[in-house]
Amino acid sequence: MSSAVVLAQAAESAGSIADLNKGLAMIGYGLGAIGPGIGVGIIFAAVINGTARQPEAEGKLRGLAFQTFVLTEVLALIGLVLYFIASA
Repeated sequence: MSSAVVLAQAAESAGSIADLNKGLAMIGYGLGAIGPGIGVGIIFAAVINGTARQPEAEGKLRGLAFQTFVLTEVLALIGLVLYFIASA
């Protein structure tokens, strides 16, 4: 028997470990989504404060806000992809 067959049979018999990995992946993604959520709040709070202080800079601030918002949300999407990889 090849080692791949032995590993596949061992993986089938260890169903509870696979369920544990899925649960840990869910908890990990939930914790990983907290960071981007806080980051988005900080980004737009800074835009609101900056616009209140200098209304003429609103266009530049909005452009920077959406660029950093996209970068922050990419982190959450990477976490989501890693969750699906870990739970597969």
